[in-house]
Amino acid sequence: MVNFTYINQNVLDNLFYILASLFLYFVLYENVKRLKRYKKTLMTICMSLPMILSMRFPIYIDEYCVHDLRQIPFIIGTLYGGWPVGAALLTILLTVRFVFYGANFLTVIVYIVIFIATALYSTRFNTLNRKRKVTASVLLSFVLAVVTTFIAVMMSDSFRVTEAYVFYFIVLPPVIMFFAVSIIELLSDALFIRSKVVKLEKMEVVSQLAASISHEVRNPLTVVKGFIELLKDPGLSQEVRDQYIQHVARELKSAESIISDYLAFAKPAAEKVEHISIDRELRNIMEVIKPLANMNSVTISDKLVPGMVLGNTKYFQQCFLNLIKNGIEAMPDGGELSVISAVNKTHMTIEISDTGVGMTKEQINRFGEPYYSSKEKGTGLGSMVAVRIIQTMKGTFDIKSTLNEGTTITISFPVCMDEQGVSKL
Repeated sequence: MVNFTYINQNVLDNLFYILASLFLYFVLYENVKRLKRYKKTLMTICMSLPMILSMRFPIYIDEYCVHDLRQIPFIIGTLYGGWPVGAALLTILLTVRFVFYGANFLTVIVYIVIFIATALYSTRFNTLNRKRKVTASVLLSFVLAVVTTFIAVMMSDSFRVTEAYVFYFIVLPPVIMFFAVSIIELLSDALFIRSKVVKLEKMEVVSQLAASISHEVRNPLTVVKGFIELLKDPGLSQEVRDQYIQHVARELKSAESIISDYLAFAKPAAEKVEHISIDRELRNIMEVIKPLANMNSVTISDKLVPGMVLGNTKYFQQCFLNLIKNGIEAMPDGGELSVISAVNKTHMTIEISDTGVGMTKEQINRFGEPYYSSKEKGTGLGSMVAVRIIQTMKGTFDIKSTLNEGTTITISFPVCMDEQGVSKL
């Protein structure tokens, strides 16, 4: 009597080998970059595993009939990989079959027929859309099951077609093929969509940068063009001419500053890495920014401790000049801006706090995005460059803000040793 529990268990095992190998293929293909150059080799290996395991743990129908689902990974590999993958899988299949169970001429004939039919259809198959691929694979597996059964009946007097055989090896394989190919196509589409999304995100950033730089550079260049037209007037006095030239020089300097900001953002790493004395550089920055603070009735206070980090001094100055300037401009009616630093064994933290207009949750989330600013005439360049420099220096930042109360930005950098090898704690 047939033990149907035992049969079902082996069928589920064979099915598990097939599905697990498909997921293994996509995981390796997506996460190991080197394997993308060896797609067919990877497919051959991944389809070989369920073939071997299916033969090692076959499905017993009765004492005279033993089969397995090795034909499914064989057909899948040949359909998607073409004749090179199919030929490799055929060689592996026959070799392992002979090692496990000995040579059998009928097995050779059956799988050569499957290989030829599947390899010939492979080129056409890979041009179909997902729906047609699923349909074609189901029909192909059914036709091949019927044809190979007919061949087996004709060539072997001992081969018997029972109800269990019909169910497990003529009806069931097309059903399994339906789910297997559906999963393959679904995962393939997911990877394709993911790559498209990444490209679209990159294009969006490029378009934002292009729009921003076009907008910002056009303004000073328009002013320059206007003054150059005015300079053509031969009746201008030398004093007026000098004033116009000063305006032209100022606008050109503005355009140069904008371009420098973009270059600082785009540059992958600082050109020169050196030890930066945090307290000294921050005091220098505050001295430079004091005139702007006085113009806005802003009082600057500091509480700084000695500490050193690694980075580029010029970029560090630019980063904190932008952040402190943002804090001052956030207080149009005056206020207080404080700069506090602290250090422990691993990190140096710097807090910049203002009592200005504050930021909404959306503004905090979009802080550092190109072409986004909470200021009416802002471009977001200053914060964008600051964020990029912090990331380049392997730092992190955190923003806490309340509307009409103020904002605190906390920046943290890995601490380093000074020139004498002493940690600045």
